Amino acid sequence: MQVTSFNDRQLIRSYLEGNEKAFEVLLTRHQSKIYTSIYMFVKDENTANDIFQDTFIKIIGTIRKGKYNDEGKFLQWALRISYNLCVDHFRRNKRRPIKTTSSGEFDIFDVLEAPERNAEGEIIRNQKHASIRQLVDNLPPEQREVVILRHYAELSFKEIAELTKVSINTALGRMRYALINMRKMLATTEYSFK
Repeated sequence: MQVTSFNDRQLIRSYLEGNEKAFEVLLTRHQSKIYTSIYMFVKDENTANDIFQDTFIKIIGTIRKGKYNDEGKFLQWALRISYNLCVDHFRRNKRRPIKTTSSGEFDIFDVLEAPERNAEGEIIRNQKHASIRQLVDNLPPEQREVVILRHYAELSFKEIAELTKVSINTALGRMRYALINMRKMLATTEYSFK
């Protein structure tokens, strides 16, 4: 059986048995979602890269020490580590994420969708994605956090509640208010999906 066909649990077991390729496969399998969720929080490519690397250093350390509790949810566990490192980063720097955009930065939507087949479609897609990013960026921090964890990291509301240390009802409420706020912003002329 090829290591690439292993599930996450098998990859971790194989890595612990000395197979470095197994961890490479695990990293490749989940790096886009983990990096994307970090980037959506910190809004800075260099900071996101640093936190991403710190996340995997912590993951490797925990696995090697035998402290990883295998519940078949490696991605959620890894996302929890990356989230905690983002929170630590902001506590250390006592600031909120910086809103920056430039054409050279990592784009969340490159991970989520395949590119359009023609130039016109690509331009329209880029305009829509820029508008959506701007909507998410302009949400209050608690609402932005829930949107990122739900739609980009694909966590359940139960997982979001555990991760952010709030009740499920609070997480659901924050998502509801985020959607209401995004609809209000869409009603203004500043955001256009034409």
